[in-house]
Amino acid sequence: MAHSASALKRHRQSLRRRARNRARRSEARTVVRKVRELAAAGKQDEAQAALREASSVLDRAAGKGVLHANNAARRKSRLAHTVASAAAGAAAAAPARRRAAAGGRRSGSRAAKKS
Repeated sequence: MAHSASALKRHRQSLRRRARNRARRSEARTVVRKVRELAAAGKQDEAQAALREASSVLDRAAGKGVLHANNAARRKSRLAHTVASAAAGAAAAAPARRRAAAGGRRSGSRAAKKS
């Protein structure tokens, strides 16, 4: 434990700083998780809004030194890719659902070859 008055003060400051940094890091993790969950659930509009919020939170954390700037940029990039691919996946899944609703039957020459 610190003995001098200045060392005791620095220790108190570091504890306060640590608490603030932990809160900012936790908030960043929470918003990132929220974006991923919304994208996985197929809620595109909500995922886009959450992505904007997450970008802001990550930029603030990087600006305060809680995250490295490149780390925040990498996380934002990966989140944007996740949301975009979820949107593309939802658009591609729609025709597949129609085929499944039709009983999955094929028509044409492929059906003849399979039987």
